[in-house]
Amino acid sequence: MSDATPIPESESRPPAGEPLHPRPADPIAPRPDRKGGDLGKRLATAAVLVPPVVAVIVIGGLPYLATVMAIVLLAQREFYGLIEDKGARPELRFGLAAGAALPLVAYLGNEYHATILMTVTLLAVMVLQLRKARITQALASISGTFFGIFYVGWLLAHAVVLRFFYDVVAGRRGFERDPERLSALTGLVPDSGIFFMLFTLVVVVWCDAGAYFAGRAYGKRKLAPKVSPGKTVEGAIGGVLAGVLGGCVAKGVFDVFWPPLSSSLDWLAVTLFAIALSVVGILGDLIESLLKRDAEKKDAGWLLPGMGGVLDRIDSPLLAIPVMYYMLTFYMFLRVG
Repeated sequence: MSDATPIPESESRPPAGEPLHPRPADPIAPRPDRKGGDLGKRLATAAVLVPPVVAVIVIGGLPYLATVMAIVLLAQREFYGLIEDKGARPELRFGLAAGAALPLVAYLGNEYHATILMTVTLLAVMVLQLRKARITQALASISGTFFGIFYVGWLLAHAVVLRFFYDVVAGRRGFERDPERLSALTGLVPDSGIFFMLFTLVVVVWCDAGAYFAGRAYGKRKLAPKVSPGKTVEGAIGGVLAGVLGGCVAKGVFDVFWPPLSSSLDWLAVTLFAIALSVVGILGDLIESLLKRDAEKKDAGWLLPGMGGVLDRIDSPLLAIPVMYYMLTFYMFLRVG
């Protein structure tokens, strides 16, 4: 009789039908873009989602934080589902807890404090592997768990600092006691983040819509045939043009009805930012398509009719929001000097 410590069944073998190691990516046959058939459902879902999203951005505070954390949990769980479909076993509970903690830390501090938490999280994920009886999945588990925290939790934590961008700038530059000087130098007011968040979302949504319709009407050359066969170069160009138009519309509307919120960005900055956000939004969509194709999934989830899962809906904002935040940070640095 062996005196070795028995290995728990849950650790000794993967679930039935699943390989021990993540299987390599297998090429799958290209499939047509099915968004056309889901257009009605997508529009209906958008009509339901847009009003509460706009409302919670305007309200801000704890309701906004709670919404961001809820989105992180839903999207990150869908991402871990893709990892599990590859045969790996991420540290699910720890990963979700760490991902949801990042927006909270950003709310209480800023993205620098969230960066510190990311470092601690990586160390913790590696330490967690030491307690396992088998180490054959260590690389896959560490990589998958941490990437989920970074890809969803860390990137979406920027939605918090972008919404409260005024507080971030005031805290860093020591303007807490001199808000009039801060406003004079930058044009920022406490609620400027409302415009920044809505501007970012409008650009990526209009870009997505423009890419779809331009691709349907004029698309010939494939943009990334191995990743997303339905996307075309012509569609991407149409998406960028639509994104810039959407950004200008958002700027114009705010300039008319709430000019203090949008006065910190001039029209040149709005145009350049919209171009960058549109390109980044397209890349974000392609990246998530790459992950789904590797996992051999059409959608990351099913919560949103016509759109798939939460991760499918926020794939473009996941990259666009951090890019908007850092572009704004650099822009304000130039203005403050």
